[in-house]
Amino acid sequence: MGDFISIYMTATSASEADRIAKALVGEKLAACVNIFPEVHSIYAWEGKVEEVTEVALIAKGRMATFEALKKLVKALHSQSVPCIVATPITAGHQPYMAWLEQETKA
Repeated sequence: MGDFISIYMTATSASEADRIAKALVGEKLAACVNIFPEVHSIYAWEGKVEEVTEVALIAKGRMATFEALKKLVKALHSQSVPCIVATPITAGHQPYMAWLEQETKA
């Protein structure tokens, strides 16, 4: 599997998530982005506990292009510290992995 990653992100709205997803797929930085429309988030920020509704995104891409993906997400995101975290894909359905390889930049 090697180079492939799953990238978890959050966005402040459905329109922001849609913009991010379309840009990532359009630039071949992700083969696919799943959007989960309502995520109830509770987190610590600047000494306070915050509670908001966010939109979650999971993109599938490559470690080799993670920095470019992160740069694009930060440019499109409204928050100063957006959640952008990557997890290696260590196994997967081979036809899906072949498609992922074909649809992303090396």
